[in-house]
Amino acid sequence: MTTQAQFGDKTFTLERFPLDQKNRSLQAWDSADEYLIDYVTEHYPDCRSLLILNDSFGALSCYFSKQQLTVCSVNDSYISHQAAAYNLAENKIPTTAFSQLDSLSALPEHVDLVILKVPRTLGFLQYQLSELSEVLAPGTPVIGAAKTKDVHNSTIKAFEQFIGETKTSLAVKKSRLIISQAEGGYKAADFPVNWPLEGTDFTISNHANVFSRDSLDIGARFFFDFLPQTNKAKSIIDLGCGNGVVGLMTLARCPNAEVTFVDESYMAVESARLTVELNMEDKFEQCRFIENDCLTGFERESVDIVLCNPPFHQAQAVTDHIAWQMFKQAKDTLKNGGELRIIGNRHLDYHDKLKRMFGNCELLGSNKKFVVLSATKNNGML
Repeated sequence: MTTQAQFGDKTFTLERFPLDQKNRSLQAWDSADEYLIDYVTEHYPDCRSLLILNDSFGALSCYFSKQQLTVCSVNDSYISHQAAAYNLAENKIPTTAFSQLDSLSALPEHVDLVILKVPRTLGFLQYQLSELSEVLAPGTPVIGAAKTKDVHNSTIKAFEQFIGETKTSLAVKKSRLIISQAEGGYKAADFPVNWPLEGTDFTISNHANVFSRDSLDIGARFFFDFLPQTNKAKSIIDLGCGNGVVGLMTLARCPNAEVTFVDESYMAVESARLTVELNMEDKFEQCRFIENDCLTGFERESVDIVLCNPPFHQAQAVTDHIAWQMFKQAKDTLKNGGELRIIGNRHLDYHDKLKRMFGNCELLGSNKKFVVLSATKNNGML
């Protein structure tokens, strides 16, 4: 089953990524993408170079690359990069004038137009607009787009603060455009943010698009009481590592282990790297930092412990397929006798999922909001 997108007079086959038969009904674009395409086509017919920020699954990249524009797509998501590459190839669109940058790379200085899907995190929006203010020539248009419910006064103020005079469009299909123009002159947004980890001597480093940017989130705080403490584990993965606080605390308790920090966010992986470097520089050589789609491509039966706080949404869609992928790939990656240890919200029924997949699941701890669960891989299980 494929998902067809009609933009103007062009039809595209677009898929969300990772590909998942159960979830292919999830649409790989939204009405804000359609609004951007229609607006740019009508108002900027002579545009030849385009900078796109936060193109979730490549819909914008596909359309404008098809128009033979020079397109640079910037994203904090490794998975979004993979989605754009996949969808461009699926639609047989040449990529000679297409490039991708991660969220921490320097932006191109000479573009005709910037279009931006407004991110959920205000700090990340401020960071991106600040980076644009440093490189854009005065007069360069910057067009944001989002669902109407996600355009707040703080969103408009961020555009006005970092870019220039800003107005909004009428709503179309519950989406709205934010129309601005670069005034010139760099306006700084200070990231990453460092904050002390309560009850320890550690300092945590957070880039703009990392969850719980200013303090320890309550899930991680509860998970701390149930982290492994052993000299037997040689290899541990912090899957979905965020700022690396779980992996850091685990490294402190398992000082001989090699710890791999994995996340699909470039800013998360960089935050984890900075966090370890700030606090345990002598252990830095025992650590790896990898942007990835969960554990895709990891060696089978190579790891002793996988620690995870799985997300239950992808972009705006609530879904459990990411957790399923994490659990399945963790099982594949674990050695016989290895352990997957997770924290999750009580209502998500991860206990049943793990028991079905591993044949066992132990409750290590719980409170009114969270459960900590452990499942052990047994290759002899029927």
